[in-house]
Amino acid sequence: MTRTPRTTLRAATGLAAAALVALALAGCATSGGDEDPNASTPPTESTVNLEAAEVTVLAAASLTEAFDDLATQFEAANPSVEITVSYGGSGALATQIIEGAPADVFASAAEAPMQQVVDAGLATDPVVFATNTLELVVPAGNPAGVTGLDDLANPDLRIALCDESVPCGAASAKLLANEGITPAPDTLESDVKAVLTKVSLGEVDAALVYRTDVQAAGDDVEGIKVPAAADVVNRYPIAAITDPSSDASDAQIAAAAAFVAFVTGDAGRETLDAYGFGTP
Repeated sequence: MTRTPRTTLRAATGLAAAALVALALAGCATSGGDEDPNASTPPTESTVNLEAAEVTVLAAASLTEAFDDLATQFEAANPSVEITVSYGGSGALATQIIEGAPADVFASAAEAPMQQVVDAGLATDPVVFATNTLELVVPAGNPAGVTGLDDLANPDLRIALCDESVPCGAASAKLLANEGITPAPDTLESDVKAVLTKVSLGEVDAALVYRTDVQAAGDDVEGIKVPAAADVVNRYPIAAITDPSSDASDAQIAAAAAFVAFVTGDAGRETLDAYGFGTP
Protein backbone atom coordinates (compact mmCIF):
# COMPACT_ATOMS: atom_id res chain seq x y z
CA MET A 1 0.00 0.00 0.00
CA THR A 2 1.39 3.42 -0.94
CA ARG A 3 0.67 6.90 0.34
CA THR A 4 0.41 10.15 -1.57
CA PRO A 5 3.50 12.28 -0.77
CA ARG A 6 2.99 15.67 0.79
CA THR A 7 5.24 18.64 0.22
CA THR A 8 8.02 19.41 2.66
CA LEU A 9 6.09 22.47 3.79
CA ARG A 10 3.00 20.36 4.54
CA ALA A 11 5.08 17.88 6.58
CA ALA A 12 6.71 20.70 8.50
CA THR A 13 3.45 22.45 9.30
CA GLY A 14 1.88 19.16 10.31
CA LEU A 15 4.67 18.44 12.76
CA ALA A 16 4.38 21.98 14.03
CA ALA A 17 0.67 21.47 14.65
CA ALA A 18 1.37 18.35 16.67
CA ALA A 19 4.02 20.19 18.64
CA LEU A 20 1.60 23.01 19.43
CA VAL A 21 -0.96 20.49 20.68
CA ALA A 22 1.64 18.87 22.92
CA LEU A 23 2.74 22.24 24.28
CA ALA A 24 -0.81 23.33 24.97
CA LEU A 25 -1.64 20.07 26.69
CA ALA A 26 1.55 20.09 28.72
CA GLY A 27 0.86 23.64 29.81
CA CYS A 28 -2.60 22.68 31.01
CA ALA A 29 -1.25 19.66 32.82
CA THR A 30 1.15 21.76 34.89
CA SER A 31 -0.82 24.95 35.38
CA GLY A 32 -2.44 25.79 38.68
CA GLY A 33 -0.46 23.21 40.67
CA ASP A 34 2.90 22.51 42.20
CA GLU A 35 4.18 20.25 39.43
CA ASP A 36 7.58 20.95 37.95
CA PRO A 37 6.97 22.66 34.57
CA ASN A 38 10.16 21.04 33.27
CA ALA A 39 9.07 17.51 34.18
CA SER A 40 8.96 14.92 31.39
CA THR A 41 5.53 13.57 32.38
CA PRO A 42 3.35 13.34 29.23
CA PRO A 43 0.38 15.71 28.89
CA THR A 44 -2.70 14.47 30.69
CA GLU A 45 -5.85 15.77 29.02
CA SER A 46 -7.23 16.79 25.64
CA THR A 47 -7.97 20.47 26.24
CA VAL A 48 -7.41 22.16 22.88
CA ASN A 49 -10.05 22.86 20.25
CA LEU A 50 -9.52 20.23 17.57
CA GLU A 51 -10.60 20.61 13.97
CA ALA A 52 -12.58 17.88 12.22
CA ALA A 53 -10.39 14.83 11.71
CA GLU A 54 -10.45 11.05 11.40
CA VAL A 55 -7.75 9.28 13.41
CA THR A 56 -6.76 5.67 12.75
CA VAL A 57 -5.30 3.82 15.72
CA LEU A 58 -3.59 0.44 15.42
CA ALA A 59 -3.53 -1.24 18.83
CA ALA A 60 -2.56 -4.55 20.39
CA ALA A 61 -5.44 -7.02 20.67
CA SER A 62 -5.18 -7.08 24.46
CA LEU A 63 -6.15 -3.39 24.50
CA THR A 64 -9.51 -3.98 22.81
CA GLU A 65 -11.90 -3.27 25.66
CA ALA A 66 -9.84 -0.45 27.18
CA PHE A 67 -9.23 1.35 23.88
CA ASP A 68 -12.84 0.99 22.77
CA ASP A 69 -13.74 2.78 25.99
CA LEU A 70 -10.99 5.40 25.63
CA ALA A 71 -11.96 6.14 22.02
CA THR A 72 -15.58 6.68 23.08
CA GLN A 73 -14.50 9.03 25.87
CA PHE A 74 -12.21 11.01 23.57
CA GLU A 75 -14.89 11.39 20.90
CA ALA A 76 -17.37 12.58 23.53
CA ALA A 77 -14.91 15.27 24.62
CA ASN A 78 -13.96 16.10 21.02
CA PRO A 79 -17.06 15.73 18.81
CA SER A 80 -15.17 16.88 15.71
CA VAL A 81 -12.82 13.88 15.88
CA GLU A 82 -13.62 10.31 14.85
CA ILE A 83 -11.37 7.58 16.26
CA THR A 84 -11.17 4.24 14.41
CA VAL A 85 -9.25 1.49 16.21
CA SER A 86 -8.02 -1.69 14.54
CA TYR A 87 -6.65 -4.49 16.73
CA GLY A 88 -4.20 -7.30 16.12
CA GLY A 89 -0.88 -8.82 17.06
CA SER A 90 1.64 -6.06 17.76
CA GLY A 91 4.28 -7.51 15.45
CA ALA A 92 1.87 -7.73 12.54
CA LEU A 93 0.64 -4.18 13.18
CA ALA A 94 4.21 -2.86 13.22
CA THR A 95 4.86 -4.56 9.88
CA GLN A 96 1.70 -3.05 8.42
CA ILE A 97 2.75 0.44 9.49
CA ILE A 98 6.24 0.01 8.05
CA GLU A 99 4.75 -1.24 4.78
CA GLY A 100 2.55 1.85 4.50
CA ALA A 101 -0.79 0.93 6.04
CA PRO A 102 -2.75 4.04 7.09
CA ALA A 103 -2.11 4.73 10.78
CA ASP A 104 -1.98 7.83 12.95
CA VAL A 105 -1.29 6.17 16.30
CA PHE A 106 0.32 2.87 17.27
CA ALA A 107 -0.13 1.21 20.68
CA SER A 108 1.91 -1.96 21.15
CA ALA A 109 1.83 -4.70 23.79
CA ALA A 110 5.64 -4.72 23.95
CA GLU A 111 8.50 -2.39 23.22
CA ALA A 112 10.17 -4.46 20.48
CA PRO A 113 7.43 -3.95 17.82
CA MET A 114 7.32 -0.24 18.62
CA GLN A 115 11.10 -0.04 18.24
CA GLN A 116 10.77 -1.45 14.73
CA VAL A 117 8.47 1.45 13.85
CA VAL A 118 10.84 3.95 15.49
CA ASP A 119 13.83 2.48 13.63
CA ALA A 120 11.89 2.87 10.38
CA GLY A 121 11.61 6.60 11.11
CA LEU A 122 7.84 6.46 11.54
CA ALA A 123 7.54 7.30 15.26
CA THR A 124 9.50 9.21 17.86
CA ASP A 125 9.51 9.31 21.66
CA PRO A 126 7.05 6.50 22.42
CA VAL A 127 5.59 6.61 25.93
CA VAL A 128 5.06 3.46 28.02
CA PHE A 129 1.54 3.87 29.36
CA ALA A 130 0.62 0.45 30.83
CA THR A 131 1.92 -2.93 31.92
CA ASN A 132 0.47 -6.43 31.87
CA THR A 133 1.30 -9.93 33.09
CA LEU A 134 0.23 -13.43 32.15
CA GLU A 135 -2.31 -15.70 33.79
CA LEU A 136 -3.48 -19.25 33.19
CA VAL A 137 -7.00 -19.40 31.84
CA VAL A 138 -9.40 -22.33 31.63
CA PRO A 139 -13.03 -22.73 30.54
CA ALA A 140 -15.70 -22.00 33.13
CA GLY A 141 -15.82 -24.84 35.66
CA ASN A 142 -12.26 -25.94 34.78
CA PRO A 143 -13.45 -29.32 33.39
CA ALA A 144 -9.90 -30.62 32.90
CA GLY A 145 -8.88 -29.86 36.49
CA VAL A 146 -5.92 -27.66 35.53
CA THR A 147 -3.95 -26.44 38.55
CA GLY A 148 -0.77 -24.79 37.31
CA LEU A 149 1.79 -24.15 34.60
CA ASP A 150 2.98 -27.77 34.63
CA ASP A 151 -0.32 -28.77 33.04
CA LEU A 152 0.69 -26.94 29.86
CA ALA A 153 3.20 -29.76 29.27
CA ASN A 154 0.55 -32.48 29.52
CA PRO A 155 0.02 -33.99 26.04
CA ASP A 156 -3.36 -35.32 27.11
CA LEU A 157 -4.71 -31.79 27.52
CA ARG A 158 -5.69 -29.40 24.75
CA ILE A 159 -3.43 -26.35 25.07
CA ALA A 160 -3.44 -23.01 23.28
CA LEU A 161 -0.64 -20.43 23.34
CA CYS A 162 0.13 -17.25 21.47
CA ASP A 163 2.73 -17.61 18.74
CA GLU A 164 6.17 -16.39 19.86
CA SER A 165 6.10 -13.74 17.13
CA VAL A 166 3.60 -11.70 19.16
CA PRO A 167 4.22 -10.21 22.63
CA CYS A 168 1.96 -12.59 24.58
CA GLY A 169 3.73 -15.53 22.92
CA ALA A 170 7.19 -14.16 23.63
CA ALA A 171 6.20 -13.54 27.25
CA SER A 172 4.71 -17.03 27.53
CA ALA A 173 7.88 -18.62 26.16
CA LYS A 174 10.01 -16.66 28.62
CA LEU A 175 7.79 -17.55 31.58
CA LEU A 176 7.75 -21.25 30.71
CA ALA A 177 11.52 -21.31 30.13
CA ASN A 178 12.07 -19.62 33.48
CA GLU A 179 10.04 -22.39 35.13
CA GLY A 180 11.73 -25.20 33.17
CA ILE A 181 8.50 -26.21 31.44
CA THR A 182 8.34 -27.45 27.85
CA PRO A 183 4.74 -26.86 26.71
CA ALA A 184 2.76 -29.13 24.42
CA PRO A 185 0.49 -26.69 22.58
CA ASP A 186 -2.14 -27.94 20.19
CA THR A 187 -2.48 -24.53 18.59
CA LEU A 188 -0.46 -21.33 18.33
CA GLU A 189 -2.52 -18.21 17.70
CA SER A 190 -1.64 -14.87 16.12
CA ASP A 191 -3.00 -12.75 18.97
CA VAL A 192 -4.15 -13.12 22.55
CA LYS A 193 -7.86 -12.67 21.79
CA ALA A 194 -7.76 -15.67 19.46
CA VAL A 195 -6.34 -17.75 22.31
CA LEU A 196 -8.98 -16.47 24.71
CA THR A 197 -11.77 -17.30 22.26
CA LYS A 198 -10.67 -20.94 22.09
CA VAL A 199 -10.78 -21.14 25.88
CA SER A 200 -14.16 -19.46 26.25
CA LEU A 201 -15.65 -21.78 23.61
CA GLY A 202 -14.24 -24.83 25.39
CA GLU A 203 -12.08 -25.77 22.42
CA VAL A 204 -8.99 -26.06 24.63
CA ASP A 205 -8.46 -27.02 28.28
CA ALA A 206 -5.97 -24.31 29.21
CA ALA A 207 -3.97 -21.40 27.85
CA LEU A 208 -1.81 -18.45 28.82
CA VAL A 209 -3.24 -14.98 28.24
CA TYR A 210 -2.91 -11.61 29.91
CA ARG A 211 -4.67 -11.06 33.22
CA THR A 212 -6.63 -8.25 31.57
CA ASP A 213 -8.09 -10.73 29.08
CA VAL A 214 -9.23 -13.02 31.87
CA GLN A 215 -10.96 -10.05 33.48
CA ALA A 216 -12.56 -9.01 30.18
CA ALA A 217 -13.94 -12.51 29.52
CA GLY A 218 -15.95 -12.50 32.74
CA ASP A 219 -17.84 -15.68 33.63
CA ASP A 220 -16.95 -17.43 30.37
CA VAL A 221 -13.54 -18.43 31.77
CA GLU A 222 -11.66 -18.89 35.03
CA GLY A 223 -8.22 -17.50 35.77
CA ILE A 224 -5.48 -19.27 37.71
CA LYS A 225 -2.86 -16.87 39.01
CA VAL A 226 0.78 -17.66 38.27
CA PRO A 227 3.12 -16.09 40.86
CA ALA A 228 6.14 -16.45 38.57
CA ALA A 229 4.41 -14.24 35.98
CA ALA A 230 5.34 -11.22 38.09
CA ASP A 231 8.88 -11.62 36.73
CA VAL A 232 7.74 -11.37 33.09
CA VAL A 233 6.10 -7.99 32.61
CA ASN A 234 4.95 -6.59 29.27
CA ARG A 235 5.37 -2.83 28.87
CA TYR A 236 2.96 -1.10 26.47
CA PRO A 237 4.24 1.92 24.49
CA ILE A 238 2.17 4.35 22.42
CA ALA A 239 3.23 6.93 19.83
CA ALA A 240 1.82 9.05 17.06
CA ILE A 241 2.97 8.01 13.59
CA THR A 242 5.21 10.65 12.03
CA ASP A 243 5.53 9.54 8.43
CA PRO A 244 6.64 12.59 6.37
CA SER A 245 5.27 10.97 3.20
CA SER A 246 1.79 10.54 4.68
CA ASP A 247 -1.20 12.40 3.27
CA ALA A 248 -2.48 13.11 6.79
CA SER A 249 -3.82 16.63 7.30
CA ASP A 250 -2.57 18.99 9.98
CA ALA A 251 -5.87 18.51 11.83
CA GLN A 252 -5.38 14.75 11.72
CA ILE A 253 -1.83 15.02 13.07
CA ALA A 254 -2.98 17.33 15.86
CA ALA A 255 -5.86 15.03 16.80
CA ALA A 256 -3.54 12.00 16.88
CA ALA A 257 -1.18 13.83 19.23
CA ALA A 258 -4.13 14.79 21.43
CA PHE A 259 -5.35 11.18 21.58
CA VAL A 260 -1.90 9.98 22.69
CA ALA A 261 -1.94 12.67 25.37
CA PHE A 262 -5.40 11.54 26.47
CA VAL A 263 -4.34 7.88 26.77
CA THR A 264 -1.20 8.74 28.72
CA GLY A 265 -2.97 11.23 30.97
CA ASP A 266 -5.19 11.01 34.03
CA ALA A 267 -8.34 9.87 32.21
CA GLY A 268 -6.38 7.18 30.40
CA ARG A 269 -4.78 5.97 33.61
CA GLU A 270 -8.14 5.70 35.37
CA THR A 271 -9.63 3.72 32.49
CA LEU A 272 -6.63 1.42 32.14
CA ASP A 273 -6.69 0.73 35.87
CA ALA A 274 -10.35 -0.27 35.58
CA TYR A 275 -9.49 -2.83 32.89
CA GLY A 276 -6.70 -4.37 34.98
CA PHE A 277 -3.62 -2.83 33.38
CA GLY A 278 -0.69 -1.97 35.61
CA THR A 279 1.05 1.37 35.98
CA PRO A 280 4.50 1.63 34.35
